[in-house]
Amino acid sequence: MKRKKLQQDLWSTAQAHESLMRKKVRSLLKWLDAGHKTCPKTQQTLVHTALTPNYVLKSLIALWCESNGIELPKKQGNCRTKKCGGSSLSDCDRTTIGALLDKLTSNDIEQQRAAAGELRLLGKRNADNRVCIAEAGAIPPLVDLLSSSDPRTQEHAVTTLLNLSINESNKGAIVNVGAIPDIVDVLKNGSMEARENAAATLFSLSFLDENKVQIGAAGAIPALIKLLCEGTPTGKKDVATAIFNLSIYQGNKAKAVKAGIVAPLIQFLKDAGGGMVDEALAIMAILASHHEGRVAIGQAEPIHILVKVIRTSSPRNRENAAAVLWSLCTGDPLQLKLAKEHGAEAALQELSENGTDRAKRKAGSILELLQRMEGVDNLQSS
Repeated sequence: MKRKKLQQDLWSTAQAHESLMRKKVRSLLKWLDAGHKTCPKTQQTLVHTALTPNYVLKSLIALWCESNGIELPKKQGNCRTKKCGGSSLSDCDRTTIGALLDKLTSNDIEQQRAAAGELRLLGKRNADNRVCIAEAGAIPPLVDLLSSSDPRTQEHAVTTLLNLSINESNKGAIVNVGAIPDIVDVLKNGSMEARENAAATLFSLSFLDENKVQIGAAGAIPALIKLLCEGTPTGKKDVATAIFNLSIYQGNKAKAVKAGIVAPLIQFLKDAGGGMVDEALAIMAILASHHEGRVAIGQAEPIHILVKVIRTSSPRNRENAAAVLWSLCTGDPLQLKLAKEHGAEAALQELSENGTDRAKRKAGSILELLQRMEGVDNLQSS
């Protein structure tokens, strides 16, 4: 009962506040419609007369209500709805996006920052917004703002592009305006938030195979590897996923190896508590299929770590470790000998019985190699 009473009191307060704000907005609109170009309270000249909803505050209210189990009120249908491409957008939202685009392309850095921030929130909110923001022409000015001297504006711009890139059509639109070099520049030189969101944007764009080539050619991979070593725990996972996805393209594997990807991957395997073992093994498994990757991994002497993973880790990690071990041992007697010395045979035997289908195949293949080597050794000794 107390909780219900609290909810009723909160809604009464909220509704009273909303009513007051609506009255203030109506009064302000009348003031502006009368031709005034100044603030009615301070009499200062207004830079522009476009009214922008405070989506930040609205989002905070929604989050608070969700956390406290309070249902949001139904939206009032006082705005007509039109179609924007294949999605619905109210006249109110169309006006809002138009006003934000005006601010986005202005010469005022504060207006640019505010507009990019609002578009960032709108793009995060739902799929319809992502379509309509792009169709309204926001992508080119957002790309221009990737070169902004204001760090916060740059962060908003790259994150808005990240949100827009969730839509498949927008991926092509972002690439077609030449955004990749600018995103890579943010990846290299932006704030930590901007760099990590640039990495996530490149990952999103790299789902299209043709973009993998462009992203690699733009110099993204060395910058991603640098961020892999310097980023936040969450950011590192996004970066690792981007590197993995880009490395599906054969040409990018050599770029990753040349840029020094193997050393941090080995370190992640050694530091199991760092939470990057899954990602490190997935990348190593895909790099080990490339000659240069296989050589670089072998030079890092990972056999004892791989055998330990096969003994103790999760099914997927054991599978990837076996795949790397198989790539290293195939055609390389020295690596095969090291595997035997580190007790790989028993671990692989258990994996061949209890692992995933792929793990069983890899384990069985390595066991055959070990048996052949043992047969050759026996012949030589006799």
